[in-house]
Amino acid sequence: MEQRSFNRLGRTVGVVGLGAWQLGADWGTVSEADAMAVLTAAVDAGVTFLDTADVYGDGRSEQLIGRFLRSRPDAGLTVATKMGRRVEQRPEAYTLANFRQWTDRSRANLGMDTLDLVQLHCPPTAAFADDAVFDALDTLVAEKAIAGYGVSVETCDQALTAIARPGVASVQIILNAVRHKPLEQVLPAAAQAGVGIIARVPLASGLLSGRYDENTEFPADDHRNFNRHGAAFDVGETFSGVDYEQGLAAVRRLAPLVDSDRTMAQFALRWVLDQAGVTVVIPGARDAEQARRNAAAADLPPLTAAQLTGVREVYDELIRPQVHDRW
Repeated sequence: MEQRSFNRLGRTVGVVGLGAWQLGADWGTVSEADAMAVLTAAVDAGVTFLDTADVYGDGRSEQLIGRFLRSRPDAGLTVATKMGRRVEQRPEAYTLANFRQWTDRSRANLGMDTLDLVQLHCPPTAAFADDAVFDALDTLVAEKAIAGYGVSVETCDQALTAIARPGVASVQIILNAVRHKPLEQVLPAAAQAGVGIIARVPLASGLLSGRYDENTEFPADDHRNFNRHGAAFDVGETFSGVDYEQGLAAVRRLAPLVDSDRTMAQFALRWVLDQAGVTVVIPGARDAEQARRNAAAADLPPLTAAQLTGVREVYDELIRPQVHDRW
């Protein structure tokens, strides 16, 4: 698999990683056996970057990854986790004492003395401007609790503020065929600064897989059911904030652009990989075959100019008015 660099982290990773939210919670039930099968299939297919969080299943995702790491100690993996969402979202909660407590818990869950990458998990906007927050993260690096740190953001403005911080190694942001705004300023700024870009929600919560329609029903414990209007967390995390019916219309418009050698999901992943400045894309998977198909997108030829133009036209016509100025 093609490798790309996190310059400030001093690491390279395969361009398609694995997002491990599904292995924790909020996507319907995923058994431990299925979770381990997903991890095995992904790594066997060339994935070297795993993204999790302490809040995914209240530590379940981290614990499963920790178990997998013990079974594959020489796999050469980079594991990124996140912290901060297990408490009420107040800027005053982002302290060195809490950071130590949260990272110690993740280190125990993952079985790692030093965490490869810890990201603030979509913190309050005020945290991005607080020098003390980043001084605390620098302290964790000095103490060797973490090797490096980044931020996961909701908005492009948050991303740009983080990129200006000299210690930030990565920014994780929603980027996909129905969320284009990061292309304008965030990706160029990150590339210039040497900050890695982790593209999350690349399939718009599965919308861009082309497998869903107006009759699809999602389980009660699936965020695509309970968070469709932002009842539990930022609505942008569910279908990328796109109205479901409008999103289906966009997918139907995109379908004729998809070559016969790839699935709709692989087309969508390849679109992300073709954007200058992206370091790694992190699709999730609920079963081993899905993990293999996602990883295979890295081996497909880039999209043509006509395909890229087609995606942009669908976005501009159907999606831009809904989402572009919100995040």
